[in-house]
Amino acid sequence: MRTHWHRAIADLSAQGAAARAAAQRVDDAPGSVRPTAKAISKAVDADYLRSASELLRAHLTDRRPPRRLPVARVWPWFRDVWEARAGGRRGGVWRAVPRDADLVRMRSAPSSDVLAAAVEQAEALQASLHGKRTMGRLYESYIPGPRSDAITELVGGGRPAPTLPGFPDPGHIVNRCFPRGSGRRIRPDRREEFNRLSVDRSAVHTRARAFGDAVLALLVEDRMGGDAPQPGRLRGAGRWVGHERHLVPDRTKWPAKLNAYRVVTLAGLAWLVLACSALPLTFGMKAGLLSNAPLLLVAAILIACAGIALVVRHGPKLIKAPGLGAAVPGIAAGFAALMLWQGQGSVSSYYFAGPYERYEREYADECLAASPYRHESVRSMVDGGVLTVTPLSGGTTLRLGPAEDGSTHPLRPQDRATRAVLDEYGC
Repeated sequence: MRTHWHRAIADLSAQGAAARAAAQRVDDAPGSVRPTAKAISKAVDADYLRSASELLRAHLTDRRPPRRLPVARVWPWFRDVWEARAGGRRGGVWRAVPRDADLVRMRSAPSSDVLAAAVEQAEALQASLHGKRTMGRLYESYIPGPRSDAITELVGGGRPAPTLPGFPDPGHIVNRCFPRGSGRRIRPDRREEFNRLSVDRSAVHTRARAFGDAVLALLVEDRMGGDAPQPGRLRGAGRWVGHERHLVPDRTKWPAKLNAYRVVTLAGLAWLVLACSALPLTFGMKAGLLSNAPLLLVAAILIACAGIALVVRHGPKLIKAPGLGAAVPGIAAGFAALMLWQGQGSVSSYYFAGPYERYEREYADECLAASPYRHESVRSMVDGGVLTVTPLSGGTTLRLGPAEDGSTHPLRPQDRATRAVLDEYGC
């Protein structure tokens, strides 16, 4: 088991180094990549905290450590969306904060200086989580005074708005969602508490790194005898520290105002997305799959969503040309949409033809074109999945199948007499 712990501690050490490097990178990064650097730093801190908690839990219960430390994935094709999500949710650090059960397990373990440091940092993280959850309840809705200014109202002027029946707490989420006042402010009597909770909430990433370092020191002391291993393999967001432009490349932004040429391009792209979305419905109707209409509708919606995502992603690059050049992609997209709109019906009819059309295509227009079985000289009907073709001049009746609407299977002879006639004409 020592080998497993050696690898796990080495990987945790690599995550700790990446977390410290990411925090420093936020201060040193140029302004153009700083938002990405902040998102990476928050995600790396969350990975470090999550991995440290998992290893500490395994250490205290004397279990084998996981083969891979838990880290959040960086979305490969939507990294700009990942950046916005990681930045808005602090990289997921709140979900990685040690819970009460973890604290109970840590306090019940044999006491040591390194374990006491880890417990202290875990309590600090819980204080940050408490601040995050409680700060919203310190706000209240208020009614401004008749002659007070904005600053006076925020620091205690005016009067608190009445609360809703059954919810006496002014900071309750119901009173905050349905306020009876015209403004929102921090409750004057709880401003000091708000400042303390704000400090706790803002320090969550610093405390996450401190907790990871404390756990790393504990594991090195108890599992490695004080001999710290070299940093191991780095996974997750830590691999992108210092490579922000490769993670989220610079892209052309949407213009604040669209002129007529850009509107033409967007209209052409919208028509093309609509034509592509109609493909499942058109082919499903020709293939006789209307019984699976919900599945076809889901496929059409998925194609539409994918098309909209591509337009949002690459649209600004297509309309950045000045003047008439901005309309060229739209004209090309409109022409492609027109061809697709007009052609999908004929293409689907060709691949999912009915039995009469397939008889003409496979036999009447080919090997039977100069025989009594050509199209204008026969009487044909479908009965029980079999196409019967009887020449008007008399002769053997052909029995071909399977005769189904929307089928892609070729017509084949169903009896020996039909096979003999087809062999006679070289079919």
